[in-house]
Amino acid sequence: MESKKYIPIKELKVYQLARQLSTIAWEIYSRMNYEDKKVIGDQFIRSTDSIGANIAEGYSRFHNLDRVRFYYNSRASLSEATDHWLELLLERSKISNDIFNNYKSISKDLQIKLNNFIKMTKDEKEN
Repeated sequence: MESKKYIPIKELKVYQLARQLSTIAWEIYSRMNYEDKKVIGDQFIRSTDSIGANIAEGYSRFHNLDRVRFYYNSRASLSEATDHWLELLLERSKISNDIFNNYKSISKDLQIKLNNFIKMTKDEKEN
């Protein structure tokens, strides 16, 4: 019987990409004035940070279905941050096209890896 090798979360590409988005989101947020932070920034940073937080929480769960539930939450937060808040930030001229495109590019890669991570977790047999 083959034993699974534990991989620290910081070594998972899916988690690393989530943390990259958090870094970009914090750079955006930290430059905002108080009003912008309250109107749009707080929700943008929360949804972005929630991506990695849910991956971390799911990764620490024992049962695969419990893990997958957190990974689904992570995917929903990714969509909220990227498809809603990031779009509004660009539309309202709060970020440049370069920042927008960089965040979008990383989020697209993360979405693919997160979907694969979910599928792999669902396909694993329970111990």
